[in-house]
Amino acid sequence: MGKLPTVLKVDHLNVCYGDSQVIRDISFDLHSNETVAIMGRNGMGKTTLLKALIGLLPTRSGSVELDGQAITDAQSHERVSAGLGYVPQGRMIFPFLTVQENILTGMHGSKIKKVPSFVYDVFPVLKEMRKRRGGNLSGGQQQQLAIARALVNNPKVLILDEPTEGIQPSIIKDIAKSLNHLKAELNFALLVSEQVLSFTMEIADRFLIIEKGEIVYQADGDEVDTKKIHAYLTI
Repeated sequence: MGKLPTVLKVDHLNVCYGDSQVIRDISFDLHSNETVAIMGRNGMGKTTLLKALIGLLPTRSGSVELDGQAITDAQSHERVSAGLGYVPQGRMIFPFLTVQENILTGMHGSKIKKVPSFVYDVFPVLKEMRKRRGGNLSGGQQQQLAIARALVNNPKVLILDEPTEGIQPSIIKDIAKSLNHLKAELNFALLVSEQVLSFTMEIADRFLIIEKGEIVYQADGDEVDTKKIHAYLTI
């Protein structure tokens, strides 16, 4: 993985909520077409880190680069334009828009106002339900919709925050397969925050474990100590 070009570089990042420091001096690289899983218990800083990367929270110090371009001080919409895609925890789809309308909202920078064929090829349920309101979909279907909406803007890096939350196991397996397929087809890198180890084992090339805002363990997927990760998740 080290020979692949770096698409996202996080260097000595510190993030605070008021006077409380939540992210402590975190550094890591994400390489082209790589999947990195950030794991840890609730309250350890995973969501704060991802929000800082997409620009929803300010950084106290440190830097973020996307494809060699500094984005540390960029607004969220500027980061999206530069090539970051983001699916927040809870998915945040538009409940009163149809599935098709939801997907098209992700294409704000495109002159083509047509859902790309890959969306319905990979997520056929979205084609079946394209005229249904987003709020009427199940949790798993909403997650597929949120991923599709983020990918139609052709990001270099897709950031997913707790994508399996509230989703039944069979759908979690389908989402893992879909992400692997999409990543190969569309050539993006994936950064995912997660607590479900079986899901990350299906998709991740590398694991970072975060505890109290610091990376306390990291390993490549083929060398990962699942018992060690499980211990961090259940302490």
